[in-house]
Amino acid sequence: MMKNLSKSMGFAALALLTAQALAAEPEFFARKGAPGQTYPFSEAVQVGQMLYLSGDIGIGANGKIVEGGVKAETKQAMDNIGANLARHHSSFDQVVQCTVALADIAEWPAFNEVYKGYFSKHFPARMAYAASGLALGARVEVQCNATVAQ
Repeated sequence: MMKNLSKSMGFAALALLTAQALAAEPEFFARKGAPGQTYPFSEAVQVGQMLYLSGDIGIGANGKIVEGGVKAETKQAMDNIGANLARHHSSFDQVVQCTVALADIAEWPAFNEVYKGYFSKHFPARMAYAASGLALGARVEVQCNATVAQ
């Protein structure tokens, strides 16, 4: 892949992009919770043009997991991710990778029904796995990485 990439971009351009990425300082964005509530992780971290989001579960505006099972939770988690992407000048069209944790892998088809509706240009690279338990009793957690416009 590097051979093809260096041919199309030229070695000098590739070297410059690599140097810029290595020199970029990470910028950490705190997770905002309810008044008086803090979390031991960042909402997002940006390094150069890459945005790394923390995982999101289906928490609604009331701070609780939405009712309705895995489909409702998936929709809320993806809506939460969309808002997070927008806050950091990105979008679902710029998502390059997602990781999905499901409380029950048998719910994978139901998750996919909702998930695929958030991507109009392409599907990002993805990994999904079953977990023995998720935070707050959630059925699904989704974590994504995206590019941002500079």
